Amino acid sequence: MPEITTPYATGTPCWVDLMAKDQQAALDFYQDLLGWQGQRGPAEFGGYAVCELHGKAVAGIGPAMAPEGMPEPPTVWTSYLASTDAQVTQDAIVAAGGTVLVPAMDVGNLGRMLVASDPQGAVFGVWQPGEFFGAQVVNEPGALTWNELHTSDVEGATAFYREAFGIEIEPMEGADAYWQMSVGGRPVGGVTLLANDPPGTPAHWLTYFAVDDVDSTVDALVKRGGTVLAPPFDMMAGRMTVVADPQGAPFAMIKPNQM
Repeated sequence: MPEITTPYATGTPCWVDLMAKDQQAALDFYQDLLGWQGQRGPAEFGGYAVCELHGKAVAGIGPAMAPEGMPEPPTVWTSYLASTDAQVTQDAIVAAGGTVLVPAMDVGNLGRMLVASDPQGAVFGVWQPGEFFGAQVVNEPGALTWNELHTSDVEGATAFYREAFGIEIEPMEGADAYWQMSVGGRPVGGVTLLANDPPGTPAHWLTYFAVDDVDSTVDALVKRGGTVLAPPFDMMAGRMTVVADPQGAPFAMIKPNQM
């Protein structure tokens, strides 16, 4: 099992979570689909559930909540980038042209977080570890395996993420119109053009979960009320699909050629 036992380097996707209108339904869906175990968490954390795979933290699912008079957040998976100092990173995000949506705040003794958007509008989170550093298992069936930015301006994204996080974005060798995000020379994510998405899709980060068999998992997803946005297809990294859960949250599933 590819276990993570130390904090992630700054700029590395370290966690993903979902704010669902029906938290229990989401917990049940992902338990059936990906084998997660999770239950509503303590009231002091708004009931936020840390889901586990083989006893290791893999992703979060919380109830969608909004301040009075504000709309509920969209039902989407949010990618969190690691930071050693959330406040310093928040300042760097603003200086680089990003927008802070939820200012840096403490999450008990677990760490500090904020939510922001890049200059093209793609929303992401930032996590500064305390007692909790993020996903404890990755790159195996049922776990997070890739985070991908969909943007209309690769040049602008390159400048922003380099200035705010020290992330380098360069063309991926052997791929057409696809870029690789690297931290310290290590691949940590990808970048693709928003033009490949349906018209009207806003800039966003897409979460990829690894699975043993893409086609059979898609069948299971449909039976449980999910929607197929891009049917299974083969590409250079493996066989993948883009889907949405019954509450509309999009995500990708992939069986990588190498895991």
